[in-house]
Amino acid sequence: MKLLMYGLTLLMLSLALLPGCASTPKAEKSAAELYQDGELAFKKSSYERAIELWKQVRESFPEPELASKAEIGIANSYFLNGDFIEAAAAYEDFRKLHPAHDLAQFALYRQALSSYNLITGIDTDQTPTKSALALFESFARQYSRSEYLPKVQEKIADCRGKLAQYEIYVGRFYYRTDYYIAAIGRFEKALLDFPDYTGHDETLLYLGRSYLETKQPEKMQTVLGRLVREYPSSKYLGDARSLLARKP
Repeated sequence: MKLLMYGLTLLMLSLALLPGCASTPKAEKSAAELYQDGELAFKKSSYERAIELWKQVRESFPEPELASKAEIGIANSYFLNGDFIEAAAAYEDFRKLHPAHDLAQFALYRQALSSYNLITGIDTDQTPTKSALALFESFARQYSRSEYLPKVQEKIADCRGKLAQYEIYVGRFYYRTDYYIAAIGRFEKALLDFPDYTGHDETLLYLGRSYLETKQPEKMQTVLGRLVREYPSSKYLGDARSLLARKP
Protein backbone atom coordinates (compact mmCIF):
# COMPACT_ATOMS: atom_id res chain seq x y z
CA MET A 1 0.00 0.00 0.00
CA LYS A 2 2.81 2.36 0.94
CA LEU A 3 4.56 1.50 -2.31
CA LEU A 4 1.41 2.35 -4.28
CA MET A 5 1.02 5.68 -2.51
CA TYR A 6 4.68 6.51 -3.17
CA GLY A 7 4.23 5.79 -6.88
CA LEU A 8 1.14 7.98 -7.14
CA THR A 9 2.95 10.82 -5.43
CA LEU A 10 5.82 10.64 -7.91
CA LEU A 11 3.37 10.59 -10.80
CA MET A 12 1.55 13.66 -9.53
CA LEU A 13 4.83 15.53 -9.07
CA SER A 14 5.87 14.68 -12.61
CA LEU A 15 2.57 15.93 -14.03
CA ALA A 16 2.84 19.12 -12.03
CA LEU A 17 6.24 19.85 -13.52
CA LEU A 18 5.14 19.39 -17.15
CA PRO A 19 3.33 22.76 -17.61
CA GLY A 20 6.34 24.57 -16.28
CA CYS A 21 8.56 22.93 -18.84
CA ALA A 22 6.11 23.66 -21.65
CA SER A 23 5.88 27.39 -20.77
CA THR A 24 9.58 28.09 -20.86
CA PRO A 25 9.84 31.59 -22.40
CA LYS A 26 11.34 31.87 -25.86
CA ALA A 27 14.56 33.75 -26.32
CA GLU A 28 14.08 37.40 -27.39
CA LYS A 29 14.79 38.19 -31.01
CA SER A 30 17.90 40.12 -31.90
CA ALA A 31 17.76 43.59 -33.47
CA ALA A 32 18.75 42.11 -36.83
CA GLU A 33 15.91 39.58 -36.66
CA LEU A 34 13.40 42.26 -35.71
CA TYR A 35 14.58 44.36 -38.62
CA GLN A 36 14.09 41.45 -41.03
CA ASP A 37 10.58 40.91 -39.66
CA GLY A 38 9.92 44.59 -40.29
CA GLU A 39 11.14 44.28 -43.87
CA LEU A 40 8.77 41.38 -44.46
CA ALA A 41 5.83 43.36 -43.05
CA PHE A 42 6.82 46.37 -45.20
CA LYS A 43 6.90 44.26 -48.37
CA LYS A 44 3.40 43.05 -47.54
CA SER A 45 2.26 46.70 -47.13
CA SER A 46 1.66 46.08 -43.41
CA TYR A 47 3.11 49.47 -42.63
CA GLU A 48 1.84 49.80 -39.07
CA ARG A 49 3.38 46.43 -38.18
CA ALA A 50 6.65 47.43 -39.87
CA ILE A 51 6.73 50.65 -37.83
CA GLU A 52 6.14 48.70 -34.62
CA LEU A 53 8.96 46.28 -35.35
CA TRP A 54 11.42 48.93 -36.50
CA LYS A 55 10.72 51.01 -33.41
CA GLN A 56 11.73 47.97 -31.37
CA VAL A 57 14.95 47.83 -33.39
CA ARG A 58 15.62 51.50 -32.71
CA GLU A 59 14.88 51.17 -29.02
CA SER A 60 17.31 48.25 -28.68
CA PHE A 61 20.26 50.57 -29.43
CA PRO A 62 21.65 48.53 -32.34
CA GLU A 63 24.73 49.36 -34.37
CA PRO A 64 24.47 52.72 -36.19
CA GLU A 65 23.92 51.26 -39.67
CA LEU A 66 20.99 49.11 -38.55
CA ALA A 67 19.54 52.00 -36.53
CA SER A 68 19.59 54.31 -39.56
CA LYS A 69 17.94 51.63 -41.73
CA ALA A 70 15.18 51.23 -39.16
CA GLU A 71 14.68 55.01 -38.90
CA ILE A 72 14.34 55.58 -42.64
CA GLY A 73 12.10 52.51 -42.79
CA ILE A 74 9.79 54.03 -40.18
CA ALA A 75 9.61 57.29 -42.17
CA ASN A 76 8.91 55.43 -45.42
CA SER A 77 6.18 53.38 -43.75
CA TYR A 78 4.43 56.49 -42.46
CA PHE A 79 4.66 58.07 -45.92
CA LEU A 80 3.28 55.07 -47.81
CA ASN A 81 0.53 54.67 -45.22
CA GLY A 82 -0.60 58.24 -45.88
CA ASP A 83 0.42 59.51 -42.44
CA PHE A 84 2.13 62.59 -43.82
CA ILE A 85 2.45 64.59 -40.59
CA GLU A 86 4.25 61.68 -38.93
CA ALA A 87 6.28 61.03 -42.08
CA ALA A 88 7.50 64.63 -42.26
CA ALA A 89 8.61 64.50 -38.62
CA ALA A 90 10.35 61.14 -39.10
CA TYR A 91 12.24 62.29 -42.21
CA GLU A 92 13.30 65.45 -40.41
CA ASP A 93 14.54 63.41 -37.43
CA PHE A 94 16.53 61.19 -39.79
CA ARG A 95 18.18 64.21 -41.39
CA LYS A 96 19.08 65.68 -38.00
CA LEU A 97 20.56 62.42 -36.77
CA HIS A 98 22.34 61.54 -40.03
CA PRO A 99 23.12 64.78 -41.91
CA ALA A 100 25.90 63.18 -43.95
CA HIS A 101 24.05 59.96 -44.75
CA ASP A 102 23.61 58.90 -48.37
CA LEU A 103 19.84 59.01 -47.85
CA ALA A 104 19.75 62.54 -46.36
CA GLN A 105 18.92 63.91 -49.83
CA PHE A 106 16.06 61.43 -50.25
CA ALA A 107 14.81 62.21 -46.74
CA LEU A 108 14.61 65.94 -47.50
CA TYR A 109 12.77 65.26 -50.76
CA ARG A 110 10.26 63.01 -49.01
CA GLN A 111 9.88 65.48 -46.15
CA ALA A 112 8.95 68.17 -48.66
CA LEU A 113 6.54 65.81 -50.42
CA SER A 114 4.92 64.99 -47.08
CA SER A 115 4.16 68.67 -46.52
CA TYR A 116 3.00 69.00 -50.12
CA ASN A 117 0.57 66.12 -49.68
CA LEU A 118 -1.05 67.97 -46.77
CA ILE A 119 -2.17 70.84 -49.05
CA THR A 120 -5.95 70.87 -49.29
CA GLY A 121 -6.84 73.89 -51.46
CA ILE A 122 -6.40 77.63 -51.97
CA ASP A 123 -9.29 78.50 -49.66
CA THR A 124 -7.74 76.96 -46.54
CA ASP A 125 -4.72 77.55 -44.30
CA GLN A 126 -1.59 77.70 -46.45
CA THR A 127 0.90 76.56 -43.80
CA PRO A 128 1.54 73.20 -45.57
CA THR A 129 2.09 75.05 -48.88
CA LYS A 130 4.59 77.45 -47.31
CA SER A 131 6.35 74.58 -45.53
CA ALA A 132 6.56 72.50 -48.73
CA LEU A 133 7.86 75.48 -50.71
CA ALA A 134 10.58 76.22 -48.15
CA LEU A 135 11.68 72.57 -48.12
CA PHE A 136 11.69 72.22 -51.91
CA GLU A 137 13.67 75.46 -52.27
CA SER A 138 16.13 74.22 -49.63
CA PHE A 139 16.51 71.00 -51.62
CA ALA A 140 17.18 72.91 -54.85
CA ARG A 141 19.91 74.93 -53.13
CA GLN A 142 21.60 71.94 -51.51
CA TYR A 143 21.29 69.36 -54.30
CA SER A 144 21.52 71.25 -57.58
CA ARG A 145 22.57 68.11 -59.48
CA SER A 146 20.08 65.70 -57.97
CA GLU A 147 17.96 63.35 -60.06
CA TYR A 148 14.98 64.70 -58.13
CA LEU A 149 15.63 68.31 -59.16
CA PRO A 150 13.22 68.46 -62.16
CA LYS A 151 10.35 67.22 -59.98
CA VAL A 152 11.39 69.60 -57.20
CA GLN A 153 11.34 72.56 -59.59
CA GLU A 154 7.84 71.59 -60.76
CA LYS A 155 6.66 71.47 -57.16
CA ILE A 156 8.24 74.86 -56.42
CA ALA A 157 6.32 76.42 -59.33
CA ASP A 158 3.11 74.73 -58.21
CA CYS A 159 3.50 75.88 -54.60
CA ARG A 160 4.20 79.45 -55.67
CA GLY A 161 1.16 79.35 -57.92
CA LYS A 162 -1.02 78.11 -55.08
CA LEU A 163 0.20 80.89 -52.78
CA ALA A 164 -0.49 83.49 -55.49
CA GLN A 165 -3.98 82.07 -55.97
CA TYR A 166 -4.59 82.29 -52.23
CA GLU A 167 -3.72 86.01 -52.18
CA ILE A 168 -6.04 86.58 -55.15
CA TYR A 169 -8.79 84.53 -53.50
CA VAL A 170 -8.60 86.65 -50.33
CA GLY A 171 -8.38 89.83 -52.42
CA ARG A 172 -11.55 88.91 -54.30
CA PHE A 173 -13.32 88.32 -51.00
CA TYR A 174 -12.35 91.78 -49.76
CA TYR A 175 -13.42 93.28 -53.10
CA ARG A 176 -16.84 91.60 -52.96
CA THR A 177 -17.38 92.82 -49.38
CA ASP A 178 -16.37 96.42 -50.27
CA TYR A 179 -13.08 96.40 -48.35
CA TYR A 180 -11.23 97.86 -51.30
CA ILE A 181 -8.08 99.02 -49.49
CA ALA A 182 -7.59 95.52 -48.06
CA ALA A 183 -8.24 94.06 -51.52
CA ILE A 184 -5.61 96.33 -53.06
CA GLY A 185 -3.09 95.13 -50.47
CA ARG A 186 -3.69 91.49 -51.39
CA PHE A 187 -3.57 92.02 -55.15
CA GLU A 188 -0.41 94.12 -54.93
CA LYS A 189 1.21 91.48 -52.73
CA ALA A 190 0.36 88.75 -55.24
CA LEU A 191 2.00 90.75 -58.05
CA LEU A 192 5.07 91.60 -55.98
CA ASP A 193 5.73 88.23 -54.33
CA PHE A 194 4.80 85.97 -57.24
CA PRO A 195 5.70 87.77 -60.48
CA ASP A 196 6.14 84.42 -62.27
CA TYR A 197 2.51 83.38 -61.72
CA THR A 198 0.81 83.02 -65.10
CA GLY A 199 -2.70 84.02 -63.99
CA HIS A 200 -2.06 87.64 -63.12
CA ASP A 201 -4.50 88.92 -65.76
CA GLU A 202 -7.20 88.29 -63.14
CA THR A 203 -5.10 90.02 -60.49
CA LEU A 204 -4.66 93.10 -62.68
CA LEU A 205 -8.37 93.32 -63.50
CA TYR A 206 -9.47 93.19 -59.87
CA LEU A 207 -6.69 95.56 -58.83
CA GLY A 208 -7.85 98.00 -61.50
CA ARG A 209 -11.43 97.73 -60.29
CA SER A 210 -10.29 98.29 -56.71
CA TYR A 211 -8.35 101.41 -57.75
CA LEU A 212 -11.46 102.68 -59.49
CA GLU A 213 -13.55 102.16 -56.35
CA THR A 214 -10.99 104.10 -54.29
CA LYS A 215 -10.85 107.03 -56.75
CA GLN A 216 -7.39 106.26 -58.15
CA PRO A 217 -8.02 106.44 -61.92
CA GLU A 218 -4.36 106.85 -62.91
CA LYS A 219 -3.36 103.64 -61.13
CA MET A 220 -6.35 101.91 -62.67
CA GLN A 221 -5.22 102.99 -66.14
CA THR A 222 -1.69 101.71 -65.45
CA VAL A 223 -2.61 98.20 -64.29
CA LEU A 224 -5.34 97.67 -66.88
CA GLY A 225 -3.00 98.88 -69.61
CA ARG A 226 -0.53 96.27 -68.43
CA LEU A 227 -3.25 93.60 -68.63
CA VAL A 228 -3.98 94.53 -72.27
CA ARG A 229 -0.29 94.48 -73.22
CA GLU A 230 0.81 91.34 -71.40
CA TYR A 231 -2.30 89.17 -71.78
CA PRO A 232 -3.68 89.76 -75.31
CA SER A 233 -5.66 86.50 -75.17
CA SER A 234 -7.09 86.96 -71.67
CA LYS A 235 -10.75 86.33 -71.01
CA TYR A 236 -10.67 89.55 -68.95
CA LEU A 237 -9.58 91.66 -71.92
CA GLY A 238 -13.06 92.93 -72.74
CA ASP A 239 -13.72 94.04 -69.15
CA ALA A 240 -10.35 95.78 -69.02
CA ARG A 241 -10.97 97.71 -72.25
CA SER A 242 -14.44 98.75 -71.09
CA LEU A 243 -12.98 100.21 -67.91
CA LEU A 244 -10.18 101.92 -69.80
CA ALA A 245 -12.72 103.55 -72.13
CA ARG A 246 -14.44 105.27 -69.23
CA LYS A 247 -13.89 108.98 -68.91
CA PRO A 248 -12.13 110.05 -65.67
